[in-house]
Order: sequence, then C-alpha cells, then structure tokens
Amino acid sequence: MKRRDLIKKLEAGGFKFERNGHKHDVYKNAAGEEEQVPRHREINEILARSILKRWGL
Repeated sequence: MKRRDLIKKLEAGGFKFERNGHKHDVYKNAAGEEEQVPRHREINEILARSILKRWGL
C-alpha cells in the first residue's frame, strides 16, 4: 500500500500528524492514542492491514 493512502485513511479515521520520529511519523487521535507510520514510499500490505484493523478502519 502506498504510504499516502494509509495516511489518508488514518486521517479520515480521526488521526492527526503529531511529530516526526526517527524512521516513523507519529499520528495521534482525539483519545491520545498513537500510531507510528514508517517513512517508506511503499508499506508492507500485512503491516498496513494490521494498522487499519487495529483502529477499525
């Protein structure tokens, strides 16, 4: 999955960009829960699905 597509889905689910990490960007939702997104052009499909499934997106 393309990184920008995953970010669009996270943002549609209520996440906002919080900060840059070392190799990841950190997104936070209104409840204060964080999700780290790797800074690669392509994100492994299994990882992308697990991130979306964790948040019910």
